[in-house]
Amino acid sequence: MSTPDVTVVVAVYNTMPYLTRCLASLTAQTIGAHRMEVVVVDDGSTDGGTAEIERFAARHPGLFTVVRQPNSGGPAAPSNRGLELATGRYVFFLGADDHLAHEALERMVDMADACGSDVLLCKMAAVGERTVPTHVFARTAPSIRLVGDGLPWALSNTKLFRRSLIERHGVRYDEEMPAFSDQPFVMELCFRARRISVLADQEHYFAVRRADSGNITFRAGPELRLRCAAKLFATTCRFLEPGPVRTGFHRRHFHVELCQLFGPDFPALDPRVRERIVTGVAELVGAHGDGVLETLDAPQRRILELAGRGAAEALCAEAQRGPGRRTGARPARSGGSPLRGSPLVRWLLTPVRHVRRAGRQLVG
Repeated sequence: MSTPDVTVVVAVYNTMPYLTRCLASLTAQTIGAHRMEVVVVDDGSTDGGTAEIERFAARHPGLFTVVRQPNSGGPAAPSNRGLELATGRYVFFLGADDHLAHEALERMVDMADACGSDVLLCKMAAVGERTVPTHVFARTAPSIRLVGDGLPWALSNTKLFRRSLIERHGVRYDEEMPAFSDQPFVMELCFRARRISVLADQEHYFAVRRADSGNITFRAGPELRLRCAAKLFATTCRFLEPGPVRTGFHRRHFHVELCQLFGPDFPALDPRVRERIVTGVAELVGAHGDGVLETLDAPQRRILELAGRGAAEALCAEAQRGPGRRTGARPARSGGSPLRGSPLVRWLLTPVRHVRRAGRQLVG
């Protein structure tokens, strides 16, 4: 059998009924079964998903490779297992809640081959209350920069990766990260990639916010998310020297992963948990905040400055006011990403000379 063009890895844990549409979107791909393979890793599902996977595998012999394992507590282990079994020239990770447009894989592979892409992003669409990045998908581009084109805001693993790049450097998911484990994986591959491309002429990937908010990012508790967020900073420091490119990624992690810890649920936490969250964020602010905090918009900067001072009670008051009533806060636009239009994103859109130069040096 010839080498498939693409291996799709699907890590599954209790995603019915969304799993049915996910798998159906793969069997309907125009690239054809002879050019693709699907590795489904069932991470101990208990909701009937196992039977659904078997049904699809029986109907499409030769297309699916199915692995079942005890629940590992997160998507990292099943994703790594899928990588071990992948044989395609490219690997694509599809969330078991999500689905693809019919031509998605064919068009991604064709563009990656034409552009020599090591990493390729396809335009995403939000389903339900899920949010997706927007700026990085403003246009189709054969090559984008690490910072300046929106990449730091699009770090999910829903991308096409050249498998030889993954294997050459032994890149794998951190199985000690129940949440955010795709971000260090994606960042390392982007930092190592010769070319990162974007296919954005139409929506190819449909990201679903489940009605029960069962997606792992929404289920993870605040202390776990804080511990995992610290590993994101460690990843950028491992691969990037101090400067505007590292700052661009740290800005995202401050704005998203850290500020979200002080949302409306923060005042209801046990006081001891609140103190541990504040202490942990203060340590990250102290280690990585220089040159970053001042570039954030006013509400996020105030939250992180309060955390840096250990002001847990003041952070509770901020959370109770809500984002629309905080000093300097602007009401979020309905139907769009809360990041769109923020001063931070406008900064990333600005063609700052030193950012452009650093991005060219790293992307090539």
